[in-house]
Amino acid sequence: MTRLTFRTTAAAVTATLAVTMLAACSSGGGGGAAHLTWYINPDNGAQATLAKECSAASNGQYNISTNVLPSDASQQRQQLVTRLAAKDDSIDLMSLDPVFVAEFAEAGFLAPIPDSDAAAFTKDIVAPAVQASTWKGKLVTAPFWANTQLLWYRKSVAQQAGLDMTKPVTWAQIIGAAQTAHKTVGVQAKLYEGYTVWINALVEGAGGQIVDNPGAVAKNLKLGLDSAAGTDAAQVIRSVVHDGVGGPSLSSNDEAGSLTLFEKQDTSAFLVNWPYVWAAMGPGGDKVSFRDSDVGFTTYPQTVAGQPSKPPFGGIEIGIGRYGKNKAAAIEATKCITSAEHQKEYMVSSGNPAANDTVYTDPAVEKAFPNGLAAVILQSLRQAAPRPQSQYYGDLSTALQEKFSPPGSVGSGSPAKAQKFILEVLKGDRLL
Repeated sequence: MTRLTFRTTAAAVTATLAVTMLAACSSGGGGGAAHLTWYINPDNGAQATLAKECSAASNGQYNISTNVLPSDASQQRQQLVTRLAAKDDSIDLMSLDPVFVAEFAEAGFLAPIPDSDAAAFTKDIVAPAVQASTWKGKLVTAPFWANTQLLWYRKSVAQQAGLDMTKPVTWAQIIGAAQTAHKTVGVQAKLYEGYTVWINALVEGAGGQIVDNPGAVAKNLKLGLDSAAGTDAAQVIRSVVHDGVGGPSLSSNDEAGSLTLFEKQDTSAFLVNWPYVWAAMGPGGDKVSFRDSDVGFTTYPQTVAGQPSKPPFGGIEIGIGRYGKNKAAAIEATKCITSAEHQKEYMVSSGNPAANDTVYTDPAVEKAFPNGLAAVILQSLRQAAPRPQSQYYGDLSTALQEKFSPPGSVGSGSPAKAQKFILEVLKGDRLL
């Protein structure tokens, strides 16, 4: 994630309100159909396909066109914030990264979801996706697709180490196995959002949380980093570094870099990464020769032995723009887009996991995510933990990354230093 300051939405866009707004997408449909514009994150065209299918199924009620946002999540946010702060009525629907939901809701950029429609958006949805779509007790976005990280491993290395991968394993166990085998554990520790993802999962997995009172204003915000859970998280990071299993590029590794490391058969052992890994290594991807014979997958490692892990949670939620002129049609379109059938279709065509847990036993999904992978993804989603929900998330995440970087500097005092720094930044006493 680009290092931006997100202290308040108003502050982030003050300098941009004078910029001339881009022209709205051209209307596509007639006959009285409401024209809806859906701002989507880049994919392989699967969201655009859903837009066409739902338009056709609406019987002339609405017609959806799509506008593709930048590939970088922070740039997606910036474009949407700039437009919404200017009360752009061309934004009817938007694909939102879960970490921005609180900020958009707090700023009043999201149209309320009527209580009478909330059940349609939450039925059969995994709990973390509902949590990520909720702000101050109200559903403010509709869960669309959900993501989670798995533990990928070399079967031969795990077997040699005597690890039973049908049971939960700990970070300490996989670090020890990799160290003994002189191989690596792939993580994301670059100074970017992926590092926050790792830190948060470690803290949550130790029974803690980074933000203790979501929704609080900056002066009243309470953090849980300076805690036993924070210390446990720091110890895992320290072990990856000082036990020599992080690899030479640890402090610059993102998802792609850590996957590249894992694909080196002679040096790799374990990797935490998203489900796209399986397809990326297979036909049409990197065509890793040992994928089918020696790559296994299971749920995220435990931070503390015996305490269930809290895998990272990601995905996309659908927000309805406050200033759009066709909110009733937007609600109906969102119901169509996020239906179980369309979530299944999207999961198969894009490779992005569904938020609806009923689709995971569908034959088409099991074919696309074979050998029990679909079931492991669902299990991981059910126990996943979203990143901290806060209207100040951007500043919080950037400050956290700074105080935990480089990974080699992390020690028992890092959580307390990070907590102090984050609070100072949010209260305006320090600058990023």
